[in-house]
Amino acid sequence: MATQAKLEIVKVAGRIGAEVHGVKLSADLDPTVLAQIKEALQEYQVIFFKGQNHLDDASHESFATELGELYAHPTVPVKENSNAIFELDSEKGAKANQWHTDVTFVPDVPKYSVLRGVTIPSVGGDTVWANTNKAYEDLPEGLKKLADELWAIHSNEFDYATIGHKELTKEVAEYRKVFASTRYETRHPIVHVHAETGKKHLLLGGFVRRFDGYTTGETEALLNIFQSYVTRLENTVRWKWSEGDVVIWDNLATQHYAIADYDDHRIVRRITVEKNVPVSQKGESSQLISKQ
Repeated sequence: MATQAKLEIVKVAGRIGAEVHGVKLSADLDPTVLAQIKEALQEYQVIFFKGQNHLDDASHESFATELGELYAHPTVPVKENSNAIFELDSEKGAKANQWHTDVTFVPDVPKYSVLRGVTIPSVGGDTVWANTNKAYEDLPEGLKKLADELWAIHSNEFDYATIGHKELTKEVAEYRKVFASTRYETRHPIVHVHAETGKKHLLLGGFVRRFDGYTTGETEALLNIFQSYVTRLENTVRWKWSEGDVVIWDNLATQHYAIADYDDHRIVRRITVEKNVPVSQKGESSQLISKQ
């Protein structure tokens, strides 16, 4: 039976984020409901669904296919008995506590991410998202002109999910080895034009290794400046998880950060769908530099 065709969408922060009420996520959504979800993603960049406890791994995947073709992680094997689930398990050292856009180390960047809360700490473990279009629009004119011309080299040589982990356990070390088992380098424009909205977005985050034509030190200084506009508090929304929550975001319109301020076990499972090759304002596409 198809889900009812009327949703309540409530904005939860000034520049990004909305909570969606009145829908039970499944592979059997009314087309009108699905259209509303996609429209909300364009308007709010990240949308939150509480109480989707009926979803298991299989139905999570089935729903995600309603948004597009499944996109499996390029290097990390999918969760057992799934086709595209990427699991972040804190007991295995998988803590994505660095600002990033998912999988920018390849040219074909995932379009949507669908994240489900499975095991949630009693305190802490929130996730924060930032609007990368507003970040670009906030830049002073001189910085905009600089950003418009810059390109960045992104790589998975270091795993954002374990940065800051002081002692590498055997499991964490193995995870890092798998994550970088194939090493990618991709050249992306720092400012890309969103394929659906036509808006300009900063494409940066934790996979950036260097700016094309700049030294490591120069890259670090410039990256810190640009990232400071992305991560301004007024440009963000913070979500306090409960088990069964589902969050969907436009991956090429946002960055996100999973706050590692908890001691309890935390498991979230992500599915990415569809893909886009970022394009600069001059119409130049991102390019793979190396794969080894």
